[in-house]
Amino acid sequence: MASDTLLRRLLRRPPAALSLAVIALTALLAVFAYVFAPDSTPDAARTIVELGAKSPGFTIRLLPVPRTIAPEKKAALARLFSGTPDRYQYIPINGFWVQGNTVFARHYMDDGLEDTLRFPVADLVPPDFRKFPENYLQKAVQPQTFHLGTDRYGRDILSRLLVGARVSMAVGTIAVLLSLSIGIFLGMIAGYYRGVTDSAVMFLINILWAIPTLLLVFAITIAIGKGFWQIFIAIGLTLWVSAARLIRGQVLVLREMDYIQAARALGLSDFRILTRHILPNIAGPLLVLAAGNFATAILLEAGLSFLGLGIQPPAPSWGGMIKDHYNFLVTNRPLLALIPGAAILILVYAFNILGNALRDELDVRR
Repeated sequence: MASDTLLRRLLRRPPAALSLAVIALTALLAVFAYVFAPDSTPDAARTIVELGAKSPGFTIRLLPVPRTIAPEKKAALARLFSGTPDRYQYIPINGFWVQGNTVFARHYMDDGLEDTLRFPVADLVPPDFRKFPENYLQKAVQPQTFHLGTDRYGRDILSRLLVGARVSMAVGTIAVLLSLSIGIFLGMIAGYYRGVTDSAVMFLINILWAIPTLLLVFAITIAIGKGFWQIFIAIGLTLWVSAARLIRGQVLVLREMDYIQAARALGLSDFRILTRHILPNIAGPLLVLAAGNFATAILLEAGLSFLGLGIQPPAPSWGGMIKDHYNFLVTNRPLLALIPGAAILILVYAFNILGNALRDELDVRR
């Protein structure tokens, strides 16, 4: 009931309600990325080299040419989470015509540049439709619009942006869970037991606190290797320091409260006191910290991918998309880098606004 009340209070704040809507929409698009993406191939990596670095709204007709070896069919759940391999190779064309048993296509190579390709009708048209091949091809060759344009390799930016949202949401979720798990454990035992335990934990915190976060992530990444899960773990292992320090301070105050002293007098175990009486009373600061760590994790992953240490190609990452196209900022195609940059900005800003709203609503002095 308390969580419902908190949610209602947040929704009454327009900035907080908008940030929640942005986060919820991003999470929805991340989960169902391959459903919404125009390019539903794994990693949205359909490459059409002739269409490199096209502007938003670019439209072209694509001729589907069946691949020699058809990909294996995947189950519906597998397609939802990993995409569907292409059964066709797509060739951009300006038009086509059928003459006898041959299909002639005006192959688009660049603006104002084309050549003519020839295909046997049997290579493009299934047996059931070969009586009227032109009718079949008219339906198969539909104009495709790249709403956000294409990247330098001819891949659809909108599709890669949607699939890349999975990385940002996943790294935030896993990093927050990992950092809070370590931070809660170390912070609670340091604040509750004090003495040697507190000194040892604070010594470790102070050492790690002195190392710049990005450099620490670099070191952990190099130690455990590059990869999807390795990046998440590396970021999570760096964000626990702030969590542990905050929780320690909260526990130091709470352990002196009368109800904690009463619980000790009743003979309750330390574990029960920590989990049933102290932890619920620091839930507010933990929620605020989780929102802040989520935003920090997204920025760290984007920075790592920009430097080539994050998610490896061809998997899409917003930071990697900026890395691939930052040099286009001084050309007539700056949107190739600005679009993923704007996505990072909007999502991180939404989490920061949510964190500020949570801090205000959970402030006991209110």
